[in-house]
Amino acid sequence: MPRLLIATKNSHKTAEIRAILGKDWTVTDLSDHRSAVSPEETGATFAENAAIKAAAASHTFPGLVLADDSGLEVDALDGAPGVHSARYAGLKATDADNRAKLLGELSADGARGKARSARFRCAICVAQDGTTLGTFEGAVEGVIINSERGDGGFGYDSLFVPAGHCETFAQLPADVKNRESHRAQALAKAREYLGRFVGA
Repeated sequence: MPRLLIATKNSHKTAEIRAILGKDWTVTDLSDHRSAVSPEETGATFAENAAIKAAAASHTFPGLVLADDSGLEVDALDGAPGVHSARYAGLKATDADNRAKLLGELSADGARGKARSARFRCAICVAQDGTTLGTFEGAVEGVIINSERGDGGFGYDSLFVPAGHCETFAQLPADVKNRESHRAQALAKAREYLGRFVGA
């Protein structure tokens, strides 16, 4: 069974990727390599940051490396937090800190209802030996609600209701999120590409 290293120490993200890719892959991440240094994410886009992370890890570790960069874009905030989603409230911010800042910014802006339109974007980069092999992207539209709902997911999931649903990503069953999310869309494209390595 081929191995795939996910260039993250975020166990929630790894679990989602493992579930979406299925049993054809042995998926590990950087949590087993605590000394691994995360590169500075200086890209202006999710794709650029995903490539930075994938290339850095693939210089250090053999085999195929997959890196994901994703975040939330809120129209009323001119696309913020965007590529700064994970550190919106500061470099050491928790997910709760970031959600609180987002709600505060939207409250100050006065945006309500459909004016809180937003989308999650995801870019996935596959690399090997420092070379980018492919980049794959996905997005899901939705709205930001006034207060958190649900105990599942992570990041901004408890504030985001995807189009076509009445529940947040934190309330929807994992199998639904793993089928419809921005990460699921990007991974579906990446999985098709990675299929050439299965049984190779």
